[in-house]
Amino acid sequence: MDSSSFYISTPIYYVNDRPHIGHAYTTILADVLARYHRLLGHPTRFLTGTDEHGQKVQQAADKAGISPQEQADRTVVNFQELWKRLDITHDDFIRTTETRHTRIVQNILQDLYDRGEIYKAEYDGWYDVGSETFVTERDMEASENKANIIQIKETNYFFRMSRYQEWLVQYIEEHPSFIQPDYRRNETLGFLRKPLNDLCISRPKKRLSWGIELPFDPEFVTYVWFDALVNYISAIGYLRDEETFKKWWPCSMHLIGKDILTTHTVYWPTMLKAMGLPMPETIFAHGWWLSGASKMSKSLGNVVNPMDMIDAYGVDAFRYFLIAEMNLGQDASFTEEAFVRRFNADLANDLGNLLSRVTKMIHSNCDGLIPEPQGDPLDGEDERVVWQSVQDAVAGLEQAIAGMRLDSGLAQVLAAVRATNRYLEVKQPWTLAKQPDKAPLYTVLYTAAEALRVVSALLYPVMPEKMGTLRRALGLNPVEPALSLLTQWGVLKPGVPMGDAGVLFPRIKPVEQQDQKAATPPAKNPEPTTSKDAVEKVEGLITYEDFMRTQLRTARIISAEKIEGADKLLKLEIKVGDEKRQLVAGIAQHYAPVDLPGKTVVIVANLKPATIRGVRSEGMLLAANDGEKLRLITVDGDGGASGCPVK
Repeated sequence: MDSSSFYISTPIYYVNDRPHIGHAYTTILADVLARYHRLLGHPTRFLTGTDEHGQKVQQAADKAGISPQEQADRTVVNFQELWKRLDITHDDFIRTTETRHTRIVQNILQDLYDRGEIYKAEYDGWYDVGSETFVTERDMEASENKANIIQIKETNYFFRMSRYQEWLVQYIEEHPSFIQPDYRRNETLGFLRKPLNDLCISRPKKRLSWGIELPFDPEFVTYVWFDALVNYISAIGYLRDEETFKKWWPCSMHLIGKDILTTHTVYWPTMLKAMGLPMPETIFAHGWWLSGASKMSKSLGNVVNPMDMIDAYGVDAFRYFLIAEMNLGQDASFTEEAFVRRFNADLANDLGNLLSRVTKMIHSNCDGLIPEPQGDPLDGEDERVVWQSVQDAVAGLEQAIAGMRLDSGLAQVLAAVRATNRYLEVKQPWTLAKQPDKAPLYTVLYTAAEALRVVSALLYPVMPEKMGTLRRALGLNPVEPALSLLTQWGVLKPGVPMGDAGVLFPRIKPVEQQDQKAATPPAKNPEPTTSKDAVEKVEGLITYEDFMRTQLRTARIISAEKIEGADKLLKLEIKVGDEKRQLVAGIAQHYAPVDLPGKTVVIVANLKPATIRGVRSEGMLLAANDGEKLRLITVDGDGGASGCPVK
């Protein structure tokens, strides 16, 4: 494959049920990466699809009283429609029931069988119905769902996977980028420390009829994982269109969830080795989305339906939240409350407010035209600071894409947005507009508009619809950005009409207020209230008794360090009296860790502990914001006694 080409794949998804947030996340992530590479001018191939064979599909079909093919045909539509709604730009959608796939699977099986890589034998042991895999007794004992595991004795065909164990260990050790993140690489190596069994690659038709028939024995069908993994090469022409296959293979990145790590980092490489094909460059396993602190589960009723979120809040906001919230490789928590908080903070307050300010000022003071700045705006210190923050975001996002740290990259983009908002607060264009000399006003508005141009380009792969609207408002044509222009100053043309994008991200009411409004029916005949009643019912007020339940204590900071992958958070070790505690505080953009040890601060001591980005937090640090700078609430003097109540 050409070194500049980028071929990315998602797993292919089972058609036994509707898509959920996990399917949506993996596919959105792949789409964002594919879009960035296209903007960089790299030939790009983005593959997704559906896994339509196996026991789960047959069971779902039996339950619905239809054939497995009907089950696949009905369910695949749910994925295809969701990808349209999510604005997914895949180049190919493969179904494993398509002839272009089934023929290649059979050709591979026949070749491996002819070369002695596949043999027939009897199996007597344990079988996990849920994962459709044979398991050892030790695996069975460690399983969380033993009800799915049955004892089975039957004749099957086996792939000689064990003969490649030593080779695979050596390959993984010599190619550190092959399995990412590093701890997933170590997890695979740990798995390979135990003897590797041969892989059963068939199921007898008397037990499972729904699958690709073995070409050398019509009494058996192919094991679903041996079938499914082949999609990554059957879709790009393996054994069918060699020119296309050579153009795209090896794959740049297989994007997977951590639950299918072994199949992709053990089964798939050994299969490829037996076929004589090169390995994919990277297999990247991301974490799970949790519902609060719990794993999402249909039985618990806490699975997030992507369609519901899209209908409620829009496609681009949903895409942004998923990419910005998850530290790739680790689990992330999804709650609607967290979604609304991030939407209001990042999109409505920061980005949406910046666009609204610039648009209104240009329409009010520049006849609706992009103004011409005075001289070279970058001669000004404030302008240089803004532009540098924007350029830091450009470099930071580029590094974040290469390092699969997209949440960190987006955080830097939003830092540039906030820097531009601070610039407007300092320069106060609404005051400059009252001065006879309009040149300073024009410089400020042009500088802010240029920052918006670059920001909109950086966010375009994540929020293509909304950023397209923003870029059209700036008079940019074509709307799709050229990343080569992101480091150039002065791309916006003075005199071009400034459009009105409207309210790009209307602020959302907090979820608790939405719930309260929905749950409280309006009174039919409300009684007039006295002035005392009116005061007591003002929204947001608490009683004296409520306040007295809050325990404010002083604490001394012992140590502080950054939390990996979280630009705003610090982990603090504090001492409250004689007790040591750990806090997570969102102060990293205002305080360096080295400046905090020794400070005596005020905390809420009886706050219920919470886990934030995988770090336990036991309390809350108190701080105040003066509009630009966050300040800790500290105790005067160096001798403040730790653990004292605050009155």
